[in-house]
Amino acid sequence: MDWDDLRIFLGVARSGSLAEAAKGLRLDPATLSRRIARLEVGAGTALFLKSPRGYALTGAGHRLLPHAEGMETRARAGVAALSGDDRLRGRIRIGAPDGIANHVLPAVLCAMRAAHPELGLDLVALPRVFDLGRREADLAITVSAPKAGRLRVRRLCDYRLSLAAHRDYLAASSPISTRADLKDHAIVGYIPDMIFDADLDYLGEVGAGPPGLASNSAAVQLGLIRAGGGVGVVHDFMLATAPDLRRVLPDDLRLTRAFHLSRHTDAGGPLIDRAAELLADGVRAEVARLEALSHPAQEQALRES
Repeated sequence: MDWDDLRIFLGVARSGSLAEAAKGLRLDPATLSRRIARLEVGAGTALFLKSPRGYALTGAGHRLLPHAEGMETRARAGVAALSGDDRLRGRIRIGAPDGIANHVLPAVLCAMRAAHPELGLDLVALPRVFDLGRREADLAITVSAPKAGRLRVRRLCDYRLSLAAHRDYLAASSPISTRADLKDHAIVGYIPDMIFDADLDYLGEVGAGPPGLASNSAAVQLGLIRAGGGVGVVHDFMLATAPDLRRVLPDDLRLTRAFHLSRHTDAGGPLIDRAAELLADGVRAEVARLEALSHPAQEQALRES
């Protein structure tokens, strides 16, 4: 199977349509159909399911896709090396929990795009674990390190979380001097049966009761706490943007977790390798920057309250 065959395969796989792929490949649809049929004969299996709605990849097609994309990336890298141009080109999908996706990754991805204008970046922010084996993402950021699947996993950085509440809520409520006092307060947290990662089960660790207000989204929980809904666990990198919040029991309750970066073992090549390095460096720097901003701002707010 040569590169020209794989170029045809990628064009149809990405567009899902012979007519659309033919435009990009500068071939007529009839020729493209014959080339696909010849490719499948050579592969010994069907790569596409054909229907009036278009062309969808079969299981074999999905298995071939990362290898074809790897060859494409290497071909582009070779051209760039010859020209002395080391800018990244292509498109990468990144999956991440909504907390880091909302508060850390925008700055990181914008910096990556500024340095590599021809690099397309898709950010999928969902409060769940991504299935890299099914190509839901090329790179996935998680809290717990995945144990199952053919994955390459690296630790990105630690991050910290604090118990916090809105200043008006605290002013109107009974004092919180010990963890035992939390039983008299409204609690904000994750919906218990929708906690998708054991490391996100904070409330048991801090000794708080079940949440009266709950969401499967860290960003929504922050909104509930800022609206005066109660006391909850907040990422320190979010606190820099929430000056109306106050840390609760700051000398007693500080949680530490870690972000991990994963990719499927078949998702390789220069594009993914370099993008993973840029993403890792950017996340580390942005988490450190935001956490550094949150501490003096919060301590000053405590002194002034």
